[in-house]
Amino acid sequence: MDLTPAPIITLMTDFGTSDHYVGVMKGVILKINPQAQVVDITHAIPPQDINGAAFLIDSAYSYFPMGTIHVIVVDPGVGSSRRALVCQTRTAYFVCPDNGLLTHILRNEGWAHTVAVENSAYVLPRVSNTFHGRDIFAPVAAHLSRGVPIGTLGDPVSQLVQLPLPKPQVTENTIVGQVIWIDSFGNLVTNISHRILGALDGRNDIVVRAGSAEIHRLNRSYAESAVGEALAIIGSSNRLEISINQGDAAQILGLKRGDTITICAT
Repeated sequence: MDLTPAPIITLMTDFGTSDHYVGVMKGVILKINPQAQVVDITHAIPPQDINGAAFLIDSAYSYFPMGTIHVIVVDPGVGSSRRALVCQTRTAYFVCPDNGLLTHILRNEGWAHTVAVENSAYVLPRVSNTFHGRDIFAPVAAHLSRGVPIGTLGDPVSQLVQLPLPKPQVTENTIVGQVIWIDSFGNLVTNISHRILGALDGRNDIVVRAGSAEIHRLNRSYAESAVGEALAIIGSSNRLEISINQGDAAQILGLKRGDTITICAT
């Protein structure tokens, strides 16, 4: 499948912004392709949080133009035998370590062509043991943005590391899911999609139980609930979220990622 790479390269890392790491990656990219447009998605992924990064890149990539090159560097296995990958889907390119970061994307896209980065011509001359974002992923993305064919980078890969993705348990009157992400506002994002929630359509009443909160309806906006009140809402990722109007739901309700959220209908 032909997909022309766009000159847009996004960066998502767990590097933070207090060190030089992100800036150096941008320097490597621009040295190879001064015409590249580099966009920061986030550098605030919790350290080594592969699951969180996999969720966030899946939530972000579809909003970019066709052919955008996404670099994701959350890489606790840096310097080990884990592979460096370039993955082309129907809509985008992804440059990242083979550690499960593409789990959501591969399940949603349905088609992908992936190669292992093996051609040393497209990485920096000296590859460190600790900074492959600079030495491998940034230069590979820059070369892609200049039109280097994906097949030139290395041999095809058929089996990629996949993260386990717990699915909500759905019965006639109950959905049991879990918190999969907590955003900077303290909103609790669950693995219960709007589609799954539709299994309870037609029921007169619902009760959402989240920690110490018992919520009896779905909001259309935060403002439908009083300040400080717990609420349930379909968020921007099209998943059920538990929030506190103008408050931190994770802190107030004492919930963390992996905790259970239950919806019952009558």
